[in-house]
Amino acid sequence: MKPKIWLSSPHMSGAEQTYIKEAFDTNWVAPLGPNVNGFEQDIKSYLNQDRHVAALASGTSALHLSLILLGVSHGDEVICQSKTFSASANPIVYQGAKPIFVDSERDTWNMCPNQLEIAITDRLKKGKKPKAIIAVHLYGMPYKVEEINEIALKYDIPIIEDSAESLGSLYKGQNCGTFGDLSILSFNGNKIITTSGGGALVTKTEEQKQEAVFLATQARDNAPHYEHSQIGYNYRMSNIVAGIGRGQMTILDSHVSKRRSNYEFYKSNLAKIDIIKFLEEPIGYFSNRWLSCILLDSFETREKLRLALEKENIESRPLWKPMHLQPVFKDAPSYCNGVADDLFQKGLCLPSGSNLTPEQLDRVISTINMYFAG
Repeated sequence: MKPKIWLSSPHMSGAEQTYIKEAFDTNWVAPLGPNVNGFEQDIKSYLNQDRHVAALASGTSALHLSLILLGVSHGDEVICQSKTFSASANPIVYQGAKPIFVDSERDTWNMCPNQLEIAITDRLKKGKKPKAIIAVHLYGMPYKVEEINEIALKYDIPIIEDSAESLGSLYKGQNCGTFGDLSILSFNGNKIITTSGGGALVTKTEEQKQEAVFLATQARDNAPHYEHSQIGYNYRMSNIVAGIGRGQMTILDSHVSKRRSNYEFYKSNLAKIDIIKFLEEPIGYFSNRWLSCILLDSFETREKLRLALEKENIESRPLWKPMHLQPVFKDAPSYCNGVADDLFQKGLCLPSGSNLTPEQLDRVISTINMYFAG
C-alpha cells in the first residue's frame, strides 16, 4: 500500500522541545507554570488587539465557559451556525439550553445574515429572546463579520466567535478571534497549529479572563482548605501542553503561508476540470485556508472521488454535515435556506497540511485527474 497522505496532520517546528525540556528541568509539569503564562501572552501579542487570553484544555471547553460567562442556563436558547463541527453546538446542551440552528450563505459558507435575522425575529415572536449567537469561521474563511455583528447589536445579543479553524485569518486586516464578545481558539491535532489538544478563550476584559480561569480550575474559593461556592471544571491547559504551543507559535505564519500555497496549487492544477469549484476570498477577507475544499456537481461525484482518493491511501473528507441534519439534534428548531445541505452533498476537503511535500501534492492531483479521465 502507498504511504498515507493525511488530511491535516500535526507539523512541529522543533522549538517545542526547548519549552518542554525547560518544564521538565524546572519540574513545572503541573497544570500551571511559566509556559501557560507565556503561551497566553504569545497569543495575545499575535492577535494584536486589546484582548485577554485564557489557555484551556480544548476549544470545546472554551465554548462551554463562554456560555457560562454569558449566563446561559437551563431553558435558554442559543443560536448556532448549522454548518459546523458538533463541538460548536454540544456545549449549548451541556448548559441545558436549546440550540437554534441557522443556515449558511454561499459567499463564505458561514452563517447567513438574512436567516439569522429571520431566526431572531421568529424566536422573539414565540416569546424567547436568544441568549447568544455562536458564529463560526468555517475552514478558516471569516464569516460576514460586519453584517452578523450589526444584527447582534440591533437585538442586543452577544456573539461567541468560534475561531477554532481560523487562527491566522483576517477580516479587513483584523485577526479572527477578536470580533466576538467572547472568542475561542482550538489547538487540536489537526488545526493550523497544535498543542496535541488544547484551546483558548479570548475575552475583552481581564475580569472575564479571571472568571474563566476560576471556573476552569474547579472554582476553588480563596480559602486555606478546599471551599467551593460554584460548580467548577477541570479545563485549564497544562504547562507541558502550553510548551508545545509556544513552539508552534513561532511557525504559525509559515503554516498559514503553506496552507494558502496548497490551496493555490489545487486551484491552478484543477482549473481545467469545469465541475470543480473553489471558495474564493471576498474583498477584504484573508483565509488561513486551514482546509482546501472543493465543490463538485453532485453527491455521487463527490463520493466516487472520495473513494478514488481513499483507494490510493489519500485521506479526504466531506464538508461538515449540518447540525440540523444530525440525529442528536433532530428536534432542534432550524432556519434553513438549503445552502448547508447542498454544500454537504457536493463538498470535499482535500489534504491540506502545512507539511505536505510537493510529491504528495502531485499524487493528490494525479489521482483526481485520473478519476476524471475515466
